[in-house]
Amino acid sequence: MKEAVLLLAHGAPERVEDVESYLKYVRGGRPVPPQVVEEVRDRYQQIGGGSPLLAWTRQQAQALSELLGIPVFFGMRNWHPFIAETMEQVREARAERIAAICLAPQFSEVSVGLYMRRTEEARQKAGVTADFVWARSFATEPLLIEAFAERLAPLAGEGRVVFTAHSIPEKALANGDPYDREARATASAVAARAGVRDWDFAYQSQGMTAEPWLGPTVEARLDVCAAEDVRRVVVDPIGFVCDHVEVLYDIDIWFKGYAAERGMALVRPESLNDSPTFTKALAAVAQRCLAGGG
Repeated sequence: MKEAVLLLAHGAPERVEDVESYLKYVRGGRPVPPQVVEEVRDRYQQIGGGSPLLAWTRQQAQALSELLGIPVFFGMRNWHPFIAETMEQVREARAERIAAICLAPQFSEVSVGLYMRRTEEARQKAGVTADFVWARSFATEPLLIEAFAERLAPLAGEGRVVFTAHSIPEKALANGDPYDREARATASAVAARAGVRDWDFAYQSQGMTAEPWLGPTVEARLDVCAAEDVRRVVVDPIGFVCDHVEVLYDIDIWFKGYAAERGMALVRPESLNDSPTFTKALAAVAQRCLAGGG
């Protein structure tokens, strides 16, 4: 049986000029307020003019392919290469069984669940007949925890660690969605593996909408740190597996500045990016899927 892997990521523009078009995809075609476009453009400008997410995802896919010895495709939900574009490649490769992995370790219906639906739509439209086996979650995959702990190790003991994950709307948890539980489980496992005792958890990158999003916010936890006379904070985004705007701007610029205004130094571990241990984690997840585990 011809096997392959499909990696899925959010997608992000590599040029400031593409930000407005990108945001239209993020918002499902709904109009994007001009002030939101300008704010997001400014953020991308401050991180160098574009996101490295695609470059890192391509590198992660290549490393995984070399390790497993099978094709590894990658598609984006909100930017090129779109999942539908990648599905054409999958069809041409005539793979029969595919391990599908969303590059978001913790499951939520509004994140991983949405990738699953979009992939199924693209599969049907492209006429792909391969059997897809989904890794719904790998929040506590031992090698993922090891990879995060390796990155954290050089900074462990240098201050209070605040683990973060991307926030989602509060209403998403109404029907038992496991996201909050899984995000905190990842944080707890990384803290234990890295031997970190002084740690906290927060949600970052809340959406620019009026609806309530999951907290506590990072700003709120930094306020607590300042009140408790903590002078050095390590922000560790265990919901992300590579550099992109939510890391390079939200943490490295916004949170660092927020902390500095309160007399604190803020640092973060290197993102997983090209971590060989993370590649091994993806390989373990993929092999489990291809063996029928999911």
